[in-house]
Amino acid sequence: MEIVYVYTKKRSEFGRQCNFSDRAAELHVDIAPDDHALEDFIERDPVDIGIQCVQEMSEHDANTERFETGARGINHTEGGWPKDINPHEVEQVTRYRKKVEKDEMYISAVLQLGTSMEHCIKQNNAIDIYEEYFEDVNAEAIDEAASAKTINVFRDPNEIKRTATHISWFPDGPRKLAVAYCNLQFQSTSPDTSMDSYIWDVENPNKPETTLKPVSPLVCLEYNPKDSHILLGGCYNGQIAYWDTRKGSQPVELTPIEQSHRDPAYKTVWIQSKTGTECFSTSTDGQVLWWDIRKMGEPTDKMYLDKKQEFANAQGAYCLEYEPTMPTKFMTGTEQGNIISCNRKAKTPLDKIAATFTGHIGPVYALQRNPHFTKNFLSIGDWCARIWSEDIRESSIMWTKQYSSYLTDGCWSPIRPAVFFLTKMDGTLDVWDIIFKQNNPTLTLQVCDVPLYSLRVQEQGKLVAAGSQDGTTTLLELSEGLYSMARNEKNLVTAMFERETRREKILDARHREIRLKERGKTEGSKAEGEEGEKPAEEEEQYQEEDLYAKAEKEFFSIIEAEKKKQPTPSQDFGDVEKKSSEEDGEEKTNGHAETENKD
Repeated sequence: MEIVYVYTKKRSEFGRQCNFSDRAAELHVDIAPDDHALEDFIERDPVDIGIQCVQEMSEHDANTERFETGARGINHTEGGWPKDINPHEVEQVTRYRKKVEKDEMYISAVLQLGTSMEHCIKQNNAIDIYEEYFEDVNAEAIDEAASAKTINVFRDPNEIKRTATHISWFPDGPRKLAVAYCNLQFQSTSPDTSMDSYIWDVENPNKPETTLKPVSPLVCLEYNPKDSHILLGGCYNGQIAYWDTRKGSQPVELTPIEQSHRDPAYKTVWIQSKTGTECFSTSTDGQVLWWDIRKMGEPTDKMYLDKKQEFANAQGAYCLEYEPTMPTKFMTGTEQGNIISCNRKAKTPLDKIAATFTGHIGPVYALQRNPHFTKNFLSIGDWCARIWSEDIRESSIMWTKQYSSYLTDGCWSPIRPAVFFLTKMDGTLDVWDIIFKQNNPTLTLQVCDVPLYSLRVQEQGKLVAAGSQDGTTTLLELSEGLYSMARNEKNLVTAMFERETRREKILDARHREIRLKERGKTEGSKAEGEEGEKPAEEEEQYQEEDLYAKAEKEFFSIIEAEKKKQPTPSQDFGDVEKKSSEEDGEEKTNGHAETENKD
């Protein structure tokens, strides 16, 4: 049977039809001009009117409200078990499983689901979606210039901005960032200043993921490496607090004020322990206190940064360095510019201060061992960064140039043993690669226009977070060359550190020898002076005159050298620095040669 559809309406009735035809013009209305009305108007000349053949539209702007998203965590627990069975008891679970497996319904359900599961397994086996097609092809190393790009910027959400004093990365991947905010300028904080610190999601800079509400502003904040829900904080009033993000914004427990530090707790560190609950802290009051977060009523141990363990003479500390492979040893950087190596479990109080390294003329703000060479450590203080070896206490084995702006923080790269980072008061971040260059940084980044105060590198070495004075935390991604280790890098760095250590040992031994000889001469002259007073007095006078002349000569020679170093407008600063370093090297070698000839 053929299907036919009959249209019951005429085409002319679908819509009104337009019929156009030519016809003569018709006059409908004739309005005569009014001569009197002409006096009220002015003729326009020229008459020019622009006409568009489109409908006129009015302009309209609308600002929509920003929609803020929030992420909330969920704690998952194992479900589906009957009430009378505890899923943590292995025997009960095994007994219940055996009972279910004997049930006929269970067997039929498994057989029914088996066919669809088999189909999925066959599909997965047919094509390996994770197959590496170019495993055998060796990628050629591309020497790209060191660079970094800004990924995100996290700003202090409060009206009164505070300094981002400390940064801690989430231990289970680069997803979160905990930032401590505090105004470190004494008595300059407004009463309306917020005391909150925040945990940020790396992907969402608009709103912090979690707010931490301490009793006093946080100076430092550290994630527990064994439990990513727990954070440890050191407060401005000296108290130590810890948070569990599953239990809200308020601290779970605080140390009592009478048992805490007398000054701001500048650094807190988690200790490698079985429970994962032990930690220790330091402050500018000269104390190092050990805590267990399960019982924070009093410290488990106490130590003063003084050789005789006297609180009155203890040196205040700004930073701590702890290596898990050496559980009883740690290092502190003090206000006086000293680095103190300590042993917590020493037999006598005098042995608790194992060694002191002196080299900085200002407070030591950062201290970290090289992750690959634990004997060597980096210190940041005054206008330069220094690399030390535990074998030499008199001098550092390597150091950076003297910067024009003060250094505030620094750390090693966790992946590359030759790379370390510095932050400065002029808002720049310097990346040093001591294999590539030793006189100048490999990369200098102007992160912001205000001073940078904190720095932290993620475990993979790719991401760097820098906190500034106005509470802005900038997240930077480094180029591949700065976080991928070269083939022979470890051997090169080992050889470099060993060479520099050996050189410093030789120089130190030589200086000691010269000092002993000078002492011997002075003792001999004293013995001669005892025979007759007059010759001794004359010799002393002669020695004084000689010393004055020598000092004056040295002073004028230093001034002349500095004048020569000053760059002319056509000269480059880098060339001048290079020339000065070469001159210093020549002076050193000449000095050694002169002393050898004298000997």
